[in-house]
Amino acid sequence: MIDDERLMRLALQAARRGRPSPNPHVGAVVATEGGEVLGVGHHARAGAAHAEVAAIRAASETRGHTLYVTMEPCNHHGRTPPCTEAVIAAGLARVVIGARDPAPHVPGAIAKLRDAGIEISVGVLGEECRTLIADFTKHIRTGLPWVTLKAAVTLDGRIATRTGDSKWITGPEARRRAHELRDQADAVLVGVGTVLADDPELTVRHVEGVDPLRVVLDTHLRTPPGARLARPGTLIAHGSGAPPERRAALSERGVELLGLDSEHVDLRAVLRALGQRDVVRLLVEGGGVIHGALLDAGLADEAAVFVSPTIVGDREAPPFAAGRGADRIAEAWRLSAPTVEVCGSDVLIRGRLSRAPA
Repeated sequence: MIDDERLMRLALQAARRGRPSPNPHVGAVVATEGGEVLGVGHHARAGAAHAEVAAIRAASETRGHTLYVTMEPCNHHGRTPPCTEAVIAAGLARVVIGARDPAPHVPGAIAKLRDAGIEISVGVLGEECRTLIADFTKHIRTGLPWVTLKAAVTLDGRIATRTGDSKWITGPEARRRAHELRDQADAVLVGVGTVLADDPELTVRHVEGVDPLRVVLDTHLRTPPGARLARPGTLIAHGSGAPPERRAALSERGVELLGLDSEHVDLRAVLRALGQRDVVRLLVEGGGVIHGALLDAGLADEAAVFVSPTIVGDREAPPFAAGRGADRIAEAWRLSAPTVEVCGSDVLIRGRLSRAPA
């Protein structure tokens, strides 16, 4: 008997590699009836071979064997030909699918494979496979990016002292892990308060990776033209009343400006604009006012919080989230099925955000 779950877990591990945005993370495995792995593949980047094709190419043989894939094969011509045609041409006898495509361009992939005489199983490790593509699913259904709130906090939940000092709450291991999160994001967003307090670069430095689009929420364009992120690759969203001279100064530095019709920066409008730019994964690095506003608006999907064994002990020090909040603990935001990862002397707590109805 084939161990379908074991082989689907191998496909899930492969799926987490690469930078396929705006496409989803997908992994695939070709195996014999006895469970011997013949080939493993993943979707490395948009325009590259999809996971099914990569696994088929990597396999020593395919005819009469089984394909495990974390998401339903595509059935349309896009940057690449339909994966359904590649699966049929490979002579595979069985296809095991983790999650259905949340919005297929051309429906009917499973029916097409069955009509070709291929046995189909759907839903193996389905929850894990759907979680893997939750960001893609949200983006394709709503047009908005998947929003992860990220911060380094003390044990008492503070992101800085009352003077604004925050270097360094966490140690080097946690900072390296934080830069891995940046590398995995399409864009990283901060408020102008963070720019004025920290003058961040918002680049990937402590690990090898690709710099995300830098996004600043700045109603009145207070970002200094001499700021380290005031250069190409940065987008600043501002309100309708931003002074023309500040617009000109930042534009001269290569900054892209996103002017909104409203007096203040509308969070949903910004997220919609980012979604239109194929930003699927948005990492929000604060500060606390931005985190609080996104939580209050119900626009945050996940939190990734690095916790340091440090206590500031000051009620005036800024917290992780400074919004309207909840009146009762029962109404507070919680992390669903959180994971805990040790990073040197710090820990990373990460999970999807959920809230009980008021």
